[in-house]
Amino acid sequence: MMIRKSAVVRRTQADRRAQTRSALLEAAARGLSTYGYANLVLDRVAAAAGYTRGALYHLFAGKEELALAVVGWVEETWEAEVGGLVDAESDPVEALLALARGHAVYCRRDVANVMMTLRVEFAGQDHPVGRAITDIVSRLEADCADLIAAGRSSGAIPPGPPPAETASAYLGVIEAVGIQLADRAPHDVELAQRAVRGLLNLPPVQETHE
Repeated sequence: MMIRKSAVVRRTQADRRAQTRSALLEAAARGLSTYGYANLVLDRVAAAAGYTRGALYHLFAGKEELALAVVGWVEETWEAEVGGLVDAESDPVEALLALARGHAVYCRRDVANVMMTLRVEFAGQDHPVGRAITDIVSRLEADCADLIAAGRSSGAIPPGPPPAETASAYLGVIEAVGIQLADRAPHDVELAQRAVRGLLNLPPVQETHE
């Protein structure tokens, strides 16, 4: 079977475009984590990714579109690396613990705190980037609230404050542990699990010493 040359060229161009986009998104995520949205310099983002400002503007109309793309990219990578761990657990408690462990591991990446940086910067503002992050957090809180409610219904999680408020506190705990202990593996995972167990009023894991 013969492959048309034009098809090969189109695929190669698409691959180059995807590679450029990925490098720019990662560089922008680092820049947003470090400098925030207001102080993000697009020339610096392009240079950090190894491209020109023109290459950046060929893919993104401006700072807002780039930041929205970064938010979407971080959500996608988080879902791929953490969400899959949660989906693999049928037990609500194990799902919540898996999320805590997975998030701690994800936070070892230097782009992981971009969401927190932008949430703080856009708090109380009506801005497309802030709204996008709020929507993501709201969906995650709702999913966690459902897991908490299911765990309480089965008796695996003791009664406590309403699931919505508990879910919000749960996310705050794993987010804080992830930020504070991002460079302290494997203690980040261990302490994230301990913190979540305490929050949900679960018994601690019994440690065995041989």
